[in-house]
Amino acid sequence: MPPELTVELPEAPEEPTTINNAYLPPSTGRIFMFGEIHGVEEILERKLEIWGEFYREYEMRHFFIEAPFFTAYFLNEWMQAEDDTILYELFADWHYSSKNNPYQLDFYRTIKREFPETVFHGIDVGHGSSTTGQRLIEYLTANNLTDTEAYTLTRENMRQLEHFDRTRNHGLRSSVYMPQNFIREFDRLGDQSIMLVNGGAHTHLGYFEGQEGIPTLASVLYERYGNALQLFDLTGYAIPAIEPLRTDLITVSGIEFEASYFGIDDTAFSNVIGREFWRLENAYAYFHDSPLTGEALPFMNFPTRVEIGQVFIMDVHRVDGTVDRMYFRVSGYYWRNMPSAQEFIPSALD
Repeated sequence: MPPELTVELPEAPEEPTTINNAYLPPSTGRIFMFGEIHGVEEILERKLEIWGEFYREYEMRHFFIEAPFFTAYFLNEWMQAEDDTILYELFADWHYSSKNNPYQLDFYRTIKREFPETVFHGIDVGHGSSTTGQRLIEYLTANNLTDTEAYTLTRENMRQLEHFDRTRNHGLRSSVYMPQNFIREFDRLGDQSIMLVNGGAHTHLGYFEGQEGIPTLASVLYERYGNALQLFDLTGYAIPAIEPLRTDLITVSGIEFEASYFGIDDTAFSNVIGREFWRLENAYAYFHDSPLTGEALPFMNFPTRVEIGQVFIMDVHRVDGTVDRMYFRVSGYYWRNMPSAQEFIPSALD
């Protein structure tokens, strides 16, 4: 059960939001929210697998992305177009972002080819206002569509970015603007379930580092939708699933476990000359209640892909020849907005 949070939002700017669907009741659909690292090939491939299952097996059609309203608008136009002109224009707009890579192009082309009824929804502030946003404004103006919701929302999205650029208040972006944009798009769907993908920093329950009391996007959505919000972490797919070098037997708390050995790295800092890793197989159930030390190790430190429900041993080799053994379990914890394993003290087992 996710922890209860008291959500205290930062003060919104004086300018009221132009589109306000607060009168709509919360959607009764489910939100499958995935945290990612943007632009990583392995994560994009995994997202396609997940969306394919949702699309085919559960007939989902609505894909929410960390992008502005106007970017999603153009993606939906491109989904109905005969060529890739619109997509290439967007790709050019992404020149200085992690989206400007061939894997991202393949990702969207695959969705258009294999999941053609997909509808995109953008929930971010108006990044790309001077390029993508301005192009949509010019298009709508040229076609006498300035009295449409698309025009209003594009202007609203651009104002959100203007305020964000003035203040650099990431809490306001993630705790006010993004939730507002999400609620507007999601609640009008009624009872339809959706997939939502955001950067990993937005996709855990809690607060942002350095902005204690400012909740993440996931925290704000949980306040409104409760357990209809389900959280998943894809960041581990940025680390390859390396095969172990060998299998050892290691006894912990009187029980012998198979241990997949991944070798010793060449990490050198302070008086450390290397770190040695094992993964204890089928050990989580034994240690899920063992006391924690308060220390955490982000996934990026491990030599192989890390998943919830795993247990690792790390031997820290020091310059003086001593070795410190540490135990970590993976439970969905975030440290400083990074998915991390928590150090524990093995308890006596019956």
